[in-house]
Amino acid sequence: MEIINNTPFGSSELKKVKQDIYCYDLIRYCLLVLSQDCSRIQGGWTTISQLTQILSHCCVGLEPGEDAEEFYNELLPSAAENFLVLGRQLQTCFINAAKGEEKDALLHFFEIVTDSLFWLLGGHVQLIQNVLRSDHFLHLLQTDNVQVGSTVMTMLQNILQISSGDLLRIEGKTLHSILDEVVFKLLSTPSPVIRSTATRLLLLMAESHQEILILLRLSACYKGLRSLLNKQEPGTEFSQELRQLIGLLSPKVYQEVEEQKLHQAACLIQAYWKGFQTRKRLKKLPSAVITLQRSFRSKRTKMLLKLSRQKEEEDRRLQLQLQRQRAMRLSRELRLSMLEIVHPGQVEKHNREIEEKSALIIQKHWRGYRERKNFCQQRPSLVEYKAAVTLQRAALKFLAKCRKKKKLFAPWQGLRELTDACRVELKQQVDDYIRRHPGSEVSGVINRELHSQAQERLQHYFMGRALEERAQQHREALTARINTNIEQLMKAPSLKEAEGKEPELFLSRSRPVAAKAKQAHLNTLKHIQAPWWKKLGEEARDEIDIPKDELSIELGTLFIGGTKPP
Repeated sequence: MEIINNTPFGSSELKKVKQDIYCYDLIRYCLLVLSQDCSRIQGGWTTISQLTQILSHCCVGLEPGEDAEEFYNELLPSAAENFLVLGRQLQTCFINAAKGEEKDALLHFFEIVTDSLFWLLGGHVQLIQNVLRSDHFLHLLQTDNVQVGSTVMTMLQNILQISSGDLLRIEGKTLHSILDEVVFKLLSTPSPVIRSTATRLLLLMAESHQEILILLRLSACYKGLRSLLNKQEPGTEFSQELRQLIGLLSPKVYQEVEEQKLHQAACLIQAYWKGFQTRKRLKKLPSAVITLQRSFRSKRTKMLLKLSRQKEEEDRRLQLQLQRQRAMRLSRELRLSMLEIVHPGQVEKHNREIEEKSALIIQKHWRGYRERKNFCQQRPSLVEYKAAVTLQRAALKFLAKCRKKKKLFAPWQGLRELTDACRVELKQQVDDYIRRHPGSEVSGVINRELHSQAQERLQHYFMGRALEERAQQHREALTARINTNIEQLMKAPSLKEAEGKEPELFLSRSRPVAAKAKQAHLNTLKHIQAPWWKKLGEEARDEIDIPKDELSIELGTLFIGGTKPP
């Protein structure tokens, strides 16, 4: 309690302390302790009063987070009910106590409990209805003790000042019980403290709610209340509040009562008329409801379609990401398997080739991105250029048409005649050109021989070109076939793991290749099965001739690329 009191109110440190207390479930523990018998608790009522203060201060301003429903619907009503039960127990102990010091201590504890309850209700206004409807609160109000009754009515007055509207939300029977008790204490209790508090409470209730004032004026239960209030002793401390209450309860003339009755009748007529209008509107409501439902369903359908599209896009994105990861993993596994198969001397060459291919792919993508970017940047200028070309073309066509029209409608002027000087000059230019470029004199036989030689060379070139193209195609087909076989061999499982028709995939259609592979396989098996002393002095690459009849292993036409050294 000292930590909570010493921490500034509304600070983040106090919120952190309350949140820690709630997270460690200490609030529920305090409720369990308060529900136990006080005689079994160490410290007695002192401990209980401190626990009520801690519980009320922790519950006010707390943010429960995810457990908000449990906190507001279970913990808070349980805390308010426990406070009322503790108040009744303290009231019983106070009445039964004999010593004055003990009574003072119990009254102090009772005030602490009521203050804690009021603090809790001030932070959570929704609990006021639960407290007003509780039988424990009614029993506390019905006490004959002056000090306890004054404390309870003061707490009720403070509660109504916070939220007086909750008084009309309770049941009529409970409201009548509270009014009866307050009126009884005002008229029959000799203590001026009780009478003063009851007067202020009744005046607050009558001023806050017109319904309660009408009930006090017109109800048969409170028919002689005004006359009894007039008989109270004048000159008391609460005489001013008493006169205000008498003024509220005593109409100046009976016309006010009639006006109230007329007001109630007008309200009744208005209620019937509003009900008729409402039923009339309700008859027209189905069409409006259908339109509203249609719009709501269309909006919901669009929203669901949008959500489904977003989900599909998210799934597609995740699928693409998984495919990229899977492809990257497969490429790395393939690369590792190729590194295991490739000879150590060719690893560097293989890595260089992979790096060159990767660099080419990166360059291709980068150049494509750069060209697309440049194209997007140059698109406006290209549009302007096309527009300029179109305009120029149209202008040139227009000018050509204009010139053509001018030529059509122009008068014929005839050909310009050449003069003698022009003829002499042209003849001289022709002679000079013939003198500078004399023609070669070749006979017709030599021309025919040259023509035939050119035709033969051209025919030989075309025939050789066709043969080279067929040879190139054959080489490319063989290269593709060899690469396919190499890729199949690299991805092939071992003979122990092979199942079904997987070995048949490696059958070769070439009989010489199959025969060579079978011979190499038989030589390897024979060399492996030979004793060690026969292998002395032999080189690893020497071939061993074995008769085919000695081994009864039929491998068909299994394709094996070569033999491994033992």
